Amino acid sequence: MSAVATQRMSTESVQELWERYSATGDAALRERLVLTLAPMVKYIVYKKARGLPARCEVEDLTSAGLEALMRSIDRYDSARGATLEQFAWTRIHGAVLDELRRNDWAPRSLRRWEREINGARDQFSALHGRTPAPSELADAVNLSVTELERWLGDISRADVGSLNIPVLADEDITIERIDTIASEDGCVNPELQTMRDQARVRFRSAFEQLPQRERQVAVALYLQDLTLREIGEQLGVTESRVCQIHGQLRKRLRELLTADEQLFREVV
Repeated sequence: MSAVATQRMSTESVQELWERYSATGDAALRERLVLTLAPMVKYIVYKKARGLPARCEVEDLTSAGLEALMRSIDRYDSARGATLEQFAWTRIHGAVLDELRRNDWAPRSLRRWEREINGARDQFSALHGRTPAPSELADAVNLSVTELERWLGDISRADVGSLNIPVLADEDITIERIDTIASEDGCVNPELQTMRDQARVRFRSAFEQLPQRERQVAVALYLQDLTLREIGEQLGVTESRVCQIHGQLRKRLRELLTADEQLFREVV
């Protein structure tokens, strides 16, 4: 990335750059705007992701934020009074929140209790220099100990990660994360094993339906652990184009696997 792209530009300079892009439609100027405002996406994502369980992949949030950034550049109207940075911030923030909700199977009421309980625990620790006992934490959130334990159990069960993300096993063999789940008892539950087999087959079938370019991006990003820039150089496209492809493949997989959501939920 050039020194120009990495330097923090003033709001006025960003506006001037957008005006030039709006007047000419020059793709190079658009790319420069994306690179200039991309740190905003990272800031919002990590601010929202801080302290969250691993139910949401940071890459997914970043991809959603970058897509919102690129759309905001094309849809921005300077006549409405807001600066491009203000407009983009609002759109990125909304897109990241939407992605968090879309990937979260837990009801919002449960997440509200999660935030309240965590906040009460942090406040108690800051005041007293120690972790609260269950009875103390229950008092802080106006619950009985039994009610608190029930909520904490529900929160724990809701914090599950994605099962259809490909990972590397021994000898560089590609498997899905679902394959890494160990059985909790000595014998394998035949019904659960059958459901796992079905989930693997459904995901492989959906993955095979993706266009070749989307499969290439998925392998490079999740298996080879390449950055968006490195993938762009490998495929001969821009970093923002890689981000678009990544967003497309995620949406396509979600659409293809929508009917199987209950199956993956039961496997968890």
